[in-house]
Amino acid sequence: MEKKSNRQTGREREEQAAAFLTERGFRIEERNFSARQGEIDIIGWDEEYLVFLEVKYRSGTSFDNPLAAVGYTKRRRICRTADYYRYRKGLSFDIPVRYDVIGIWKEQTVWIKNAFSHIYAGG
Repeated sequence: MEKKSNRQTGREREEQAAAFLTERGFRIEERNFSARQGEIDIIGWDEEYLVFLEVKYRSGTSFDNPLAAVGYTKRRRICRTADYYRYRKGLSFDIPVRYDVIGIWKEQTVWIKNAFSHIYAGG
């Protein structure tokens, strides 16, 4: 049996997360948005919130808090990329924004809404 690459596994888990979200009424606008500032796995709408979402997958024997895998540097990079995304799309900075994390481990999927607050460019 051929071992999957990390990239292939990541794509599969992002597909799984996308299906999980859409089943719950989440409207996906963009996936794997990439810019000089960084990358965001999934961008979409949950009711009135524009949501920037990070997908974390764990294959090991224990399911750690997926938020623990999104450290300060990664959160700051997501926020900077989100700011650029809103600028590039001409979206008002008055739109309510949320930063979520999806954790996947075996058959368990956890959606942490409002996982962290916006980190401003200077912060």
